[in-house]
Amino acid sequence: MKFEFYKPEHAVTGPAYSGWFKLLATFVTIVLAGYAANIVLRFPLLEYGFGVKMLLLGAALMLAISYYWFLRSTVTVDDKGITQRWMYNRQVEWHDIRSAKLIGVPYMSAIFPPRLVVRTGNSFTTFNGGTRDLLVEFAKISLAYQMKK
Repeated sequence: MKFEFYKPEHAVTGPAYSGWFKLLATFVTIVLAGYAANIVLRFPLLEYGFGVKMLLLGAALMLAISYYWFLRSTVTVDDKGITQRWMYNRQVEWHDIRSAKLIGVPYMSAIFPPRLVVRTGNSFTTFNGGTRDLLVEFAKISLAYQMKK
């Protein structure tokens, strides 16, 4: 059975993270990179074992990849469902959604905008919205599924 409770009026696409959140991510990345440079200059890392070197290299690589995808991530709400393109793509089709709720951090919504939490079967998927249009669409989705109860 393919029960589709909600369909958007038109497709909405935008960045998954707001400008303020990207600025915060940039600041944290710069601080961590500076701290890493400080460690490299103060400690003789070449004298440590292969495992330690790989661990530090892996941590730096994870930081760089995460930062890149924070800047590039997009969310699309269309007639098929909700998709967030990130390090790994998240996609939920409308007929799979059982409930949806918009949650946020009180008093911090300028930096950490609300997120749409979608329940599908026995799992939860979270989508971030970085623009007003996405947040309005998230609110419509949340309201539609709240009224469904």
